[in-house]
Amino acid sequence: MSFAGRRPFSSVVMVGMRVFETIAARLVRALLLALLLSGTALAVEPSEMLKDPALEARARAISRELRCLVCQNQSIDDSNADLAHDLRMIVRERLSAGDSDAQVKAYLVARYGDFVLLDPPFEAKTLILWLGPALVLLLGAGGIYAALRRRPAAAAPETPLNEAERQRLAEITAEDDAKPDRPMGRQG
Repeated sequence: MSFAGRRPFSSVVMVGMRVFETIAARLVRALLLALLLSGTALAVEPSEMLKDPALEARARAISRELRCLVCQNQSIDDSNADLAHDLRMIVRERLSAGDSDAQVKAYLVARYGDFVLLDPPFEAKTLILWLGPALVLLLGAGGIYAALRRRPAAAAPETPLNEAERQRLAEITAEDDAKPDRPMGRQG
């Protein structure tokens, strides 16, 4: 059997690696594209939209300011949760009934509390929402500071031996070297 004209094994491996990298790159691109297309653009369903473009724009603006009570870190405009759908419908019903933007928000705050607003007002009853993260950060920093203070102090840096200490060390090691070695194990 002749090996003339065949590629060496390393070049076959390199070709295989290039093919794998190409397939992996295409797969990553496809996944990223799917992720981008499946985002929150479809949260507001066409059946929810108002016929009047001006009212729909107002509804979308209000929906971006209201928190989804299920997701909690998304606006109802971005959320696919059933409750977000219901809140979007309430916003559109109130706007169609002639309520102003402030009246729609006031209606929802009266029903769900200030937590429904993504940007709650700075009031006495919402202080925990505003100051809570800073308080947790300060408590954490205080805990770290206290833990560091309780740690034992670093050992003093080593100082070199003076002449008398060196002589004493030499005497001790000379005595140790002069002693006969004892066998390890049981004596007796």
